[in-house]
Amino acid sequence: MASLDIVDLNKKKVGSVELKAAVFGRQPSATLVHEAVVMQQACERQGTASTKRRGEVRGSGKKPWKQKHTGRARAGSVRSPIWRHGGTVFGPKPRSYGFRMPKGQYRGALQSTLSAKVSAGEVLVIADLALEQPKTKVLAKALAKLGLTGTTLIVVGDTRTDVDRAAKNLAGVTVIRPEGLNVYDLLRHSMVVIPERELARVQEYWS
Repeated sequence: MASLDIVDLNKKKVGSVELKAAVFGRQPSATLVHEAVVMQQACERQGTASTKRRGEVRGSGKKPWKQKHTGRARAGSVRSPIWRHGGTVFGPKPRSYGFRMPKGQYRGALQSTLSAKVSAGEVLVIADLALEQPKTKVLAKALAKLGLTGTTLIVVGDTRTDVDRAAKNLAGVTVIRPEGLNVYDLLRHSMVVIPERELARVQEYWS
């Protein structure tokens, strides 16, 4: 079972915490992580692309000219796909691209990602993320003291609306609930910040 240091807002060690091996000590599976990312991106696709088939474009249904003895190729409709302004063959229509992984597999993918983050030193556990005021500059200053200058994912509880408000105008900073943790957000942020009291919820929900 691995452990992580707990630091305060000045990045001074104030304790340590044991991590559940089931959540933070799993052997990473690149296959599961890749499938989870593909699933999330597929579910985010709008699927609004649309083309007109030959039955939907404008044009008469009359045969343009007689079948034989004109010297021209046979033609049955001006809406034919081989004609200019004709319909599209097998063109896209609005649809959903989303699909679902089995819950156990997705849980395994998230555990793999968290384990890889811990191994890479990209998880920071803080004693408390208490802000004097729910302002962007206050949160930015706190993150700077912690040495977090890159993209940062902050895990907070439902009651921490001050952090939500402060992070809205910070580029590269995302606030998420323990239950809302997902593989894609974990991968696209260079650091994950988890307050000590939220760590228990993360381990309980994703174990």
